[in-house]
Amino acid sequence: MSLLSVQGLSARYGAAQALFDVSLEVAQGEVLALMGRNGMGKTTTVKAICRMLPARGMARFDGHDLLRLPVHRAARLGIGLVPEGRRCFAPLTVAENLLAAARPGHWNAARIGALFPRLAERKGQRAASLSGGEQQMLAVARALMTNPRLLILDEATEGLAPLIRAEIWAAIARLKGETGLSILVIDKSLRELSAVADRATILERGRSVWTGKMTALSDDIAAEHLGV
Repeated sequence: MSLLSVQGLSARYGAAQALFDVSLEVAQGEVLALMGRNGMGKTTTVKAICRMLPARGMARFDGHDLLRLPVHRAARLGIGLVPEGRRCFAPLTVAENLLAAARPGHWNAARIGALFPRLAERKGQRAASLSGGEQQMLAVARALMTNPRLLILDEATEGLAPLIRAEIWAAIARLKGETGLSILVIDKSLRELSAVADRATILERGRSVWTGKMTALSDDIAAEHLGV
């Protein structure tokens, strides 16, 4: 049974339509890769799902109609977002960033420290003083502290050094293997996505054009829709 089900989703920025017909499913415990070239609607899809952008169509999370809910109620259903560009609370310390997002559940400061030891070492530092990679870890950790049922990662490794990228991908693999958390991940690295994702949905010009298992994503399909 799908935890998140999106069908025929459309959305616009003012007069400009960005999504025309997006459909995707994320099952409980599944990792879905949302893929596509730049500007094809991936982030807009996430904004629509998280109620940050008005949309039409169908988007249901655990049986709830997301399109009828305000942002805060959608989040409280159990959707944790790691947005593009990190957006940590810069004046707050690492510990304060985590505390600000905390909700009861599996994830707490100790478990976050085990997943990201760098954050445990820097818990008293202000977020503004962290490196870009450490801020990205903090953004992931902050989303986990909401104890979500679905974690959405929007370009979580974009522009990071290879070592930090590897740490974040390793954390995603641990989340999949050890927690049963459902994950929707946007990224450009087909190699890393193939290692963690169960299925993929590809967007092109605001439409879903391919959905299937990662093992079925052939070189021909990638070349046609992803340009790799």
